[in-house]
Amino acid sequence: MIRVLFIVCALWTFNSCQSTKQLEEKPLNVLLLYMDDLRPELGSYGSDHIVSPNLNALAASGMQFNNAYCNVPVCGASRASMLTGMLPTRDRFLNYNTFVEKETPEAITLPQLFKQNGYTTISNGKVYHHLDDRESDWDEIYRPYAFDPNDQNLSPTDYWQSLWKDYQNPENIKEYKATDTGPAYESAAVADSVYIDGLMTEKVIRDLKKLKKSNKPFFLTAGFISPHLPFNAPKKYWDLYDRNSIKQPENYNYIPVNAPKMSISNWPEMRAYSNIPKQGQVSDSIAIDLIHGYYATVSYTDALIGKILKQLQATGLDKNTIVVLVSDHGYNLQEHTQWAKFTNYRTSTKVPLIISYPGMENKNLTTDALTDLTDIYPTLADLCRLKKPVNQLDGVSLVPVLKNPQLPGKEQVLIKKGNGYTVQTARYSYTEFLKNDSDSIVSRMLYDHRTDPRENVNVVDEPAFAKAKQDLHQVLHTNFEKNIN
Repeated sequence: MIRVLFIVCALWTFNSCQSTKQLEEKPLNVLLLYMDDLRPELGSYGSDHIVSPNLNALAASGMQFNNAYCNVPVCGASRASMLTGMLPTRDRFLNYNTFVEKETPEAITLPQLFKQNGYTTISNGKVYHHLDDRESDWDEIYRPYAFDPNDQNLSPTDYWQSLWKDYQNPENIKEYKATDTGPAYESAAVADSVYIDGLMTEKVIRDLKKLKKSNKPFFLTAGFISPHLPFNAPKKYWDLYDRNSIKQPENYNYIPVNAPKMSISNWPEMRAYSNIPKQGQVSDSIAIDLIHGYYATVSYTDALIGKILKQLQATGLDKNTIVVLVSDHGYNLQEHTQWAKFTNYRTSTKVPLIISYPGMENKNLTTDALTDLTDIYPTLADLCRLKKPVNQLDGVSLVPVLKNPQLPGKEQVLIKKGNGYTVQTARYSYTEFLKNDSDSIVSRMLYDHRTDPRENVNVVDEPAFAKAKQDLHQVLHTNFEKNIN
């Protein structure tokens, strides 16, 4: 009898160990929540005026990065850089019109790596900037309306470009059809599912139900337009905010002291909207409307992400899925007279980044480790135990930081906008504006984030910062020589 019990116990122990081993070896899924123009201005980042309960909860379930930066403060270029893990150069990843398949055709992209390793890869919404860029990376590509039949004989990409602003109020729809533009914001009494991001969210939820039944791991994306212009959101999200409590930034009516003129954008993206002046600053009233609209779209997207995460949990897939929340760049909300992105200032370059994964040792923690968007590729590859491409990636894995949030991260990050090259460190932001055909310096900026986090005073010519200026100049022209020449 004792021998029988011993054999039974031994078999139970063996099977239990086998089950544990199989669980550990089961490939992890990836859910990428990719937002457009999102500042690190959320409740979890200490911004109590923003209603973002679902993103706050996601941060509590994982690790929040407080010093994450994009490498190019432009949609298409930033996405190309992140999804290839490669830094911009003088002639690569320049603007919104970047095509990965043209500029880096040899690159093994992040979704391609997962697809090559047996993952189902699905692009929902805006992931690559262009719908028809690197189509072979995906088993499935979806953007609301893009693949619907149209009477203009337009390709899905061109059809999408003709309707993505997605106004819902009748007068705005009429203006959009007639002029291909409209106001910079809209509050419509519609359900969450009506706007494009709502439709995309419903598709992601359907995908989760479908993927639950599959035996294959997945790399699933939810690419939100919001909070990109126009700031369109259901009225109930506008109603979350008291307009009278919304304030313009303290530095809204001046540029930084001693800042070069070329560092200041004329924000042409926003000026393309019909209620925005073509020259000069917006009125204070419109400024408040714009900030209000931005906040409303952030809260709208937060609610949509909450629905996705709820479905992830309902299917049980949360137990085996890495969740990443990130934005392609930051955004100016009138700081230093500027709107939108397209600058080397911190408001354009700093991004939110949250990573949560099953079995995470450190949860509900933040880290001040310096990182940038090229680090996401090697991080996901390491977490999923995938072999990384050789001699391609400029980023470094964040897995050590995820295990020890006290690590400092990188010594510096490279950020490029046009001819402006920024070296970002834990303390400083140093920028050189170079001539088109050489590394000759036209102008430069240095901001000390320890004493001036809002970058109000350019101290590049102050004697006290001479050594910092020289050291960072040396870093730019040595460590990033191939990126500036």
